[in-house]
Amino acid sequence: MLLRERGRDEANPPVPKMAVCIAVIAKENYPLYIKSIPTENELKFHYTVHTSLDVVDEKISAMGKALVDQRELYLGLLYPTEDYKVYGYVTNSKVKFVMVVDSSNTALRDNEIRSMFRKLHNSFTDVMCNPFYNPGDQIQSRAFDNMVTSMMVQVC
Repeated sequence: MLLRERGRDEANPPVPKMAVCIAVIAKENYPLYIKSIPTENELKFHYTVHTSLDVVDEKISAMGKALVDQRELYLGLLYPTEDYKVYGYVTNSKVKFVMVVDSSNTALRDNEIRSMFRKLHNSFTDVMCNPFYNPGDQIQSRAFDNMVTSMMVQVC
């Protein structure tokens, strides 16, 4: 009864939003792949991803100076905004993954973000192993796009 008063339906709980934008950035800092939902905010997400690259570079250089495990690819939370949280991941070949998550999703934990990045990295590796893919080109793999879409929640 109390839940209905607050505008929630007991039978249909709200679907948590996962990633709202996922980007793959080349070593030279140009986008190989960017997908965002809703699409009307696409330019905003491009800007968010672009501004996160400075934070990624800072974290990478800090990791290089410190004696940390070089196998740790997950950079963690890059920065929060009022509406979103931006997470980062870097591969051994310095390709960067940036994931923007809706900040209202409090159920999404750090280990779930890590596993999403690992899944993204594995799918990216499959793209790179394709003999018809030229490294540095835009990613146009349907399987990669389907995997990214599965990580995102469609907004009705």
